[in-house]
Amino acid sequence: QVQLVESGGGLVQAGDSLRLSCAASGRTFSTYTMGWFRQAPGKERKFVAAISWSDGTTSYADSLKGRFTVSRDNAKNTVYLQMNSLKSEDTAVYYCAAAWGRVGVFKPGGYDYWGQGTQVTVSS
Repeated sequence: QVQLVESGGGLVQAGDSLRLSCAASGRTFSTYTMGWFRQAPGKERKFVAAISWSDGTTSYADSLKGRFTVSRDNAKNTVYLQMNSLKSEDTAVYYCAAAWGRVGVFKPGGYDYWGQGTQVTVSS
């Protein structure tokens, strides 16, 4: 049974940093792409970043480049999202997801497995 468990969310002030973690278990993810999405209240789920488990290739939403960094630790089967210089508009539930392969990884429909999400709230 595949499980993706996010952690690290919380309440922070504008300008602070947070690191989210996503612990993956239940199968071999070597051919998967791991993605981060976020969803604010009343809005659609949006792509944040993705990383290839096999070679570490990364992709980012254009608006987040330079502030957010996605990484992985193969030994721990964990993917991270480092978020710096947080803004109030970054407030959302952040989800970790796994997609087989690399096609369609910029949209939620391209993913096979999802975590339960972790809340990030940035106060201004």
